[in-house]
Amino acid sequence: QVQLVLSGGGLVQAGGSLRLSCAAAGDTFSRCAMGWFRQAPGKEREFVAVINWNGGFTRYADSVKGRFTISRDNAKNTVYLQMNSLKPEDTAVYYCAARTTGWTYQASSYDYWGQGTQVTVSS
Repeated sequence: QVQLVLSGGGLVQAGGSLRLSCAAAGDTFSRCAMGWFRQAPGKEREFVAVINWNGGFTRYADSVKGRFTISRDNAKNTVYLQMNSLKPEDTAVYYCAARTTGWTYQASSYDYWGQGTQVTVSS
């Protein structure tokens, strides 16, 4: 079992930065691929970024590439999403998720989910 708790959301002006943190409880975090997803009002949940179990592999959605950075600290059981140059279209509820059997872009394939945190970018 992995319990995920998110922090770091909030309101920021366009061009600003935020860092989301996702802290995990449980003994399998270091073996999990971790993904970040987001869901804007009226839209489906979409993939943002993923990192493999040891941090050696990352992938990003085209919409955030070059602006967002995913990282992890297995000693702290935490995964991060550094978001720079934020745009109003980045406004959404952001989720982190854990998958025990490797990375994927598909939200439905993740085993554990955090509660979500609101990110609002004003123009």
